[in-house]
Amino acid sequence: MGHRRHLEPSHSWRRSKKFDGCVSVDDGKITRLKSHDYHVLLQRVLPIALRGFLNKDVSLALIELGHFFQRLCCKTLRKDDLEQLERDIIIILCKLEMIFPPAFFDVMVHLVVHLPREAMYGGPVQYRWMYKIERFLCKLKRYVRNKARPEGSIAEGYIIDECLTFCSMYLTDIETRFNREHRNDNRSSSKDEHVLDIFSNNSRPFRDGIYDVIPKKDFDMAR
Repeated sequence: MGHRRHLEPSHSWRRSKKFDGCVSVDDGKITRLKSHDYHVLLQRVLPIALRGFLNKDVSLALIELGHFFQRLCCKTLRKDDLEQLERDIIIILCKLEMIFPPAFFDVMVHLVVHLPREAMYGGPVQYRWMYKIERFLCKLKRYVRNKARPEGSIAEGYIIDECLTFCSMYLTDIETRFNREHRNDNRSSSKDEHVLDIFSNNSRPFRDGIYDVIPKKDFDMAR
């Protein structure tokens, strides 16, 4: 429920579903996460969040597991580093076996042992991630209108999307996917004042900002 639990019991927002998110304070659970969300949680969040709440042996094993995936997902991989990861993950799993029950160790946990060797054969994992495919499958899932015939709904929706995309190539008076701005497009600034190198990259603020020109004396001192 989040901050809604502090509202009055008769407030209309207290039981409203439009505020429902992925975190449930009452149950202490996180739901509706994607695979990339677990990827970020394991590598970035859990190693920091678990330090003050678990025993040293438990937190150290989980931190080492997150560090293993963080090193495995680097942009540049070296063969000697992967060989070291292949030896380290066996020790990490042995530590986890002393903490978690046997039912925790299914085939997916055992798969981690083979990931360094797979990276040696296939190269960096960024080129073999499934995140883009999962997003595209989510897009196809939204095409389904008749649950009794999902394949036909997906095919029909995909054809309609392709036809609209083709027709929008010849439309100039309205906004289409060919002439609209990109989601992360940073418009260039028309101001001609001198700026430092670290501020030379253009960006688009979320709201109207207040611009201030650095005095020449301060600019010379900074250089």
